[in-house]
Amino acid sequence: MAGTAARDEPAGSPADPAASGAPGDAQNPQKAQPSQEEQGPQKKRRTRSFWRELPLLIVIALAIALLIKSFVVQAFYIPSSSMENTLDIGDKVLVNKLVYHFRSVQPGDIVVFNGDGSWDPVPAPAKSSSDPLVRLYDATLNPLYHSILGLFGTAPGQTDYIKRVIGVPGDRVACCNANGDMTVNGVALHEQSYLYPGNAPSTQRFRITVPAGRLWVMGDHRSVSWDSRGHTSDPGNGTIPENKVIGRAFMIVWPPSRWRVLAIPSTFGQPGIAAAHGAASLGTTIVPAAPYLPLEAGFLAAVPLTWLQRRLRLRSLPRGWLHAGWRRGWPGRARRR
Repeated sequence: MAGTAARDEPAGSPADPAASGAPGDAQNPQKAQPSQEEQGPQKKRRTRSFWRELPLLIVIALAIALLIKSFVVQAFYIPSSSMENTLDIGDKVLVNKLVYHFRSVQPGDIVVFNGDGSWDPVPAPAKSSSDPLVRLYDATLNPLYHSILGLFGTAPGQTDYIKRVIGVPGDRVACCNANGDMTVNGVALHEQSYLYPGNAPSTQRFRITVPAGRLWVMGDHRSVSWDSRGHTSDPGNGTIPENKVIGRAFMIVWPPSRWRVLAIPSTFGQPGIAAAHGAASLGTTIVPAAPYLPLEAGFLAAVPLTWLQRRLRLRSLPRGWLHAGWRRGWPGRARRR
């Protein structure tokens, strides 16, 4: 008769956990969900939390992007034809700023360098203001402002060039031998793989031993490139200082149809060239381009950092305080027992 007694038990008695409000209701997942009245404020708080943290996310992303641009890699835009067909007008290349901290510049490298003091006059020093606030601005906020502008493709007051390195310190570079080829340390360069079609290695005769700390550079479109050959009357006799090299162009990243790695041509690996190193079209300027990699990498790194910072901050709060916060409708907080 026990079955009959159970069947006749009145609703809401202790034998019915669902109706009793006993601890059993905590095991009912439907009872643990907040009501619609609670979900409304919860969504609003989640939205407000996102907008509060967005400025922090942007600041972290910009800081990471500035670090990458300043020390690791930067994108540059090619506006002239002096490096055709290796680099076309409108190409964007990535420049590695770290590589020459681990190895020396090698013949065949395509490098970006600052022409100030070699191919261009040294900029006149700016007059210092007598106002201490102006001097503080010039020393702090002004450089930061120009660095941020550089993230979006501008670098006021700076003239950069992109060329291929032909000779490094100690190399004897000459044009031309009996076959019309340019030579490095007496070894003929076979340049057909990168010279602009129809161009001779050089129509200008020259012979130079590259001084210590200097580089002899030339464009691949020799008939229009105003390179070391056109600057022999400048300081360094056309060579550029190694310490003015910004980095090595290693990849074309735009347009997508021209994606490729900029490898060193095999002719520079010939014995007598490589072994020795063990012992605008008329201006050829290039413009720092909007650096996809630094800015996007900054945001990609900032998102997990911001999320981690938020998680650590919440984990440091007392357990009971979090429980009380969920009861008030905090977003995304699981009820703890």
